[in-house]
Amino acid sequence: MDAVRVKVRVAGIIQGVGFRPFVYRTAVKNGLKGYVRNMGDAGVEILLEGEENAIKGFLRDLREKKPPLARIHEIITVKLNGENQYTSFTIEKSSNESELSGSIIPPDIAICNECLKELRDRSNPRYEYFFITCTDCGPRYTIIERLPYDRENTTMREFLMCSFCQKEYRNPLNRRFHAQTVACPKCGPRVYLTTCKGELVPASDPIREAAKLLAEGFIVAIKGYGGFHVAAATTKDDPLIRLRKAKHRKQKPFAIMAPSLEVVRSFAEVSPKEAELLTSYARPIVLLKKSSNYHLSDLIAPGLHNVGVMLPYTGLHYMLFDSVEEPAFVMTSANPPNQPIVKDDDEALKTLGDIVDYFLFHNRRIAHRCDDSVVRVHGEKPVFIRRSRGFAPAPVILRETAEKCVLALGGELNNTACVLLGNKAFISQHIGDVENIETLDFLESAAKHLIRLTNSKVEVVACDIHPKFATTKLARDIAEENSWRLFQIQHHYAHVAALMAEHGVSEIVGVCCDGYGYGANGEAWGGEIILGLKDSMEFKRLAHLEKQPMLGADLATRYPLRMAAGILYKKVDVEYWLIQNKRRFPHGEEEVQLILQQLKKRHGTVKTTSCGRILDAVAAILGVCSERTYEGEPAMKLEAAAMKGKDVLRLKPIIESDTLNTTELVLEIFENREKCAIHDLAFSAHSYLAKGLAELAIEKALENGLKTVGFSGGVACNEIFVKIMRETVEAAGLKFLVHEMVPPGDGGLSFGQAFAAGFSPS
Repeated sequence: MDAVRVKVRVAGIIQGVGFRPFVYRTAVKNGLKGYVRNMGDAGVEILLEGEENAIKGFLRDLREKKPPLARIHEIITVKLNGENQYTSFTIEKSSNESELSGSIIPPDIAICNECLKELRDRSNPRYEYFFITCTDCGPRYTIIERLPYDRENTTMREFLMCSFCQKEYRNPLNRRFHAQTVACPKCGPRVYLTTCKGELVPASDPIREAAKLLAEGFIVAIKGYGGFHVAAATTKDDPLIRLRKAKHRKQKPFAIMAPSLEVVRSFAEVSPKEAELLTSYARPIVLLKKSSNYHLSDLIAPGLHNVGVMLPYTGLHYMLFDSVEEPAFVMTSANPPNQPIVKDDDEALKTLGDIVDYFLFHNRRIAHRCDDSVVRVHGEKPVFIRRSRGFAPAPVILRETAEKCVLALGGELNNTACVLLGNKAFISQHIGDVENIETLDFLESAAKHLIRLTNSKVEVVACDIHPKFATTKLARDIAEENSWRLFQIQHHYAHVAALMAEHGVSEIVGVCCDGYGYGANGEAWGGEIILGLKDSMEFKRLAHLEKQPMLGADLATRYPLRMAAGILYKKVDVEYWLIQNKRRFPHGEEEVQLILQQLKKRHGTVKTTSCGRILDAVAAILGVCSERTYEGEPAMKLEAAAMKGKDVLRLKPIIESDTLNTTELVLEIFENREKCAIHDLAFSAHSYLAKGLAELAIEKALENGLKTVGFSGGVACNEIFVKIMRETVEAAGLKFLVHEMVPPGDGGLSFGQAFAAGFSPS
């Protein structure tokens, strides 16, 4: 059979996953000659010379036997003319050429089982080496500075490989063949312990010394793959009290890290799906129900029924647990209030020196900060609270292809950026709350990095319609600077668009519930029934929750008794009740009198349809939470209370002219607060709202001839809401959709904005 020459271009997640070594072995196995090399667009180029059947076998193996972390999105094959030029198959030096768009560097990957075995093997040269990695595991996204993915383009370029590492790096039969993070104790990054002032602490084993300090009650900042964690013991209250005071976190839960599933099961319930997530290569934080024998400090997740748990994902993490009896360590992101996670050593000393007692550093730079991902499970379905390390920037694949390339900048809270290119949506790591210049700069740099990595030619920049959002101004500036079109979409429309994009549906009635979104009419929305039509990319508000006053505007979001008073004032004399509860206000009776004056005037008060604010009001009436110290706190604590409850009130949802009445619900909760158990009333509130919204959505779906109802927004993270809504919608014979691949909260907003802009007919 005559020899054939073929050039193959492959796009996808194929750099940094052992793809070139795989191609090399596959080509040799099929008796082919030529080369494979990385390209500057994150893709791979392969030139093959050999018999046609051998090339067909190679291409079949390419798809069917690719490395486990590789994702092939496209294979372009072109036959070449001319004589054969190669006598063997080689891995060639990478090229800076960029021809294709849409390939991407993989997320950071948790330590693999093979590396973990070597870490524990006394005879292995990498025994107890904290930065042990191979082609199947280790940091990727957080070390890459530019493409192609070669060592010299990463923060590993500062560590010259020793002869041992070079030998493995060049051996086609070795697991570390062309592994860019390959290192060992002789030539790789080193770990060291310092005081809070950066003074070196002499220690032959810095990692285990840090662990002992943690077990003794000290607070230690630990440098990881994508930033620093602040760590503390989980069985002692004192360090947690200190940590809460230093970080100004009165109640916000801390994530924890435990050494194994067995230990996790000693304090939390773990379903098979949760176990699968915990042990996956992404190693997210998973929200688990506290078990009846929960024995960790109540200060970890105060007032909540669940606790965020992750398993170790680096050699360093595993070694921390070797010589201590602590069942787990607090591992919370190290960041000043409302600022991004700290990633640089000098920055850590400056911002964390007054918070921690010690630092566990390593001397490898972090190119890009990346927080841990957070997931919970509803039944068997995963729900992202935060999609970041282990997942970003791997794309969400759409069922259709957009003609426009879009950069979307999200909203103001729990922000992410998204690049939509063809049928792939690349969502950035968690950015955070864009309330200051540091976070805004982080958003801009992460967005630009994502554009470069995907070799995208952006045409449109998308954002929220809120005129005062920092992200709106940034979008306008970027659009003007680059001569890109600006596309703005209302907050809740973007949530529904994200749901449509994820599930590939062309029409939907979406229930969208959260704390706040700037409405299309300028009002404060947050409990909406939205019609979404993809063909025209048209969105329409069909119904909503009853408008309720927010006494003091933003103050009502922080002190939900204000919200409760505004709702109840229409029905009962709240003066005596407010005076009874004056200690729950920062300024006591003086503030109560001011609230009463505002109630009597009844004008100039902002009104909202927010579902989050109703949940806040109920939480305040029941004494579950009277001050919001972190985003979503009252609603989260109300859900925790409701998990043990039943529907004692059995209220029939009151729907009047496309509006779900919420005043009667709040009144019933208030009047029964001393007659019924708190957890039962909490459940009744959930039941009324979930059923009422579902019934409204069903009614609107049937009116419009639609068969699909979806649920999005931050409240869609609530397990009780989702369960009741699903049961109600499916009982009506309609399909019910929720998010599984992107967060239902504002972390998924950029995805929805990108979809709406990318598929907009105009």
